[in-house]
Amino acid sequence: MKIKMKDGYNFMPEGKPNPVVKEGEFIFAAIGLDHGHIGGMSNGLLEAGGTLKWIYDPDPKKLDVYCEKYPQAKRARSEEEVLSDPEVRLVAGAAVTSERCALGLRVMDAGKDYFTDKAPLTTLEQLEQAKAKVKETGKKYAVYYSERLHVEDAIFAGQLIEKGAIGKVIQTIGMGPHRLSAPARPDWFFQKDKYGGILCDIGSHQIEQFLYYTGAKDAAVVRSQIANYAHPDYPELDDFGDATLVADNGASGYFRVDWFTPDGLSSWGDGRTFILGTEGYIELRKYVNIGVAPEGGKVFLANQKEEIMYNIAGKVGYPYFGQLILDCLNRTENAMTQEHAFKAAELCVKAQMQAVKLK
Repeated sequence: MKIKMKDGYNFMPEGKPNPVVKEGEFIFAAIGLDHGHIGGMSNGLLEAGGTLKWIYDPDPKKLDVYCEKYPQAKRARSEEEVLSDPEVRLVAGAAVTSERCALGLRVMDAGKDYFTDKAPLTTLEQLEQAKAKVKETGKKYAVYYSERLHVEDAIFAGQLIEKGAIGKVIQTIGMGPHRLSAPARPDWFFQKDKYGGILCDIGSHQIEQFLYYTGAKDAAVVRSQIANYAHPDYPELDDFGDATLVADNGASGYFRVDWFTPDGLSSWGDGRTFILGTEGYIELRKYVNIGVAPEGGKVFLANQKEEIMYNIAGKVGYPYFGQLILDCLNRTENAMTQEHAFKAAELCVKAQMQAVKLK
């Protein structure tokens, strides 16, 4: 498994091919190349057997980069050229965060499923528009919550929990630090109405994992906080945020996200997740085992029977993408339910809206 570790903006895991369809049976396109996650999204679909037919972005420079990376795809002259193609079943997009919902509405109106980078939207009004369009068209509004879906130890932790390895999950603690690399970021990344704020943006990963690991259908944001501690040149940037949530099943969650990864760290962020159950606990060291090994993929488990460290890099794969393709073909919900994707989006927007500004 190849992962670019120094720059989270271009987080682009490459796994082993595990096709669930034959060449040409599931055709998709990429529209909106504003965030590097579009590469990870495309890789996942290609490894699952998808066929990338079109790439489009109004910026020819972005289009040049992705057409070079995926030479098998056609360079579209317009968004309409892609949306009018009846062969395209799904459109993947990583547009400016505040524009992702509008793109999704156009995609679904064209009769295609939509697969967007996180955060999938930035306002509750957009959420209601997306829900209404899903109901109207019957199409999917899938979300790339990559810190669970494209991280093997996060997937493996879910498998352990499903098998009952730690009993009932009663709390999660997540830490999602990222390297800022400010000079390499586009202008929109520092405009709050466009990126949504830190809890809406990278906080969405943490909230989705909290819902998933606890098995919750809903939750309340008890308290959330944001700050700009050290970046006065970017006054609309939240460089720190945290939140506490309580789920409808009584489980609690806390997470912290920030832009303070030091340059000396080999990874773009020392992402950690702690999952407490009634019969044990799990710790995930996703991207680096600091001071010990430069790679992540470490899962630590302690329960009533044993304590063990699993090194699962390259052993689990990324099943979400194949499941998503089959869901689109069969109109099922095995990869992720629409309710779950939208609930995570709702809570990250609410966490941002309710946040107390510390500085």
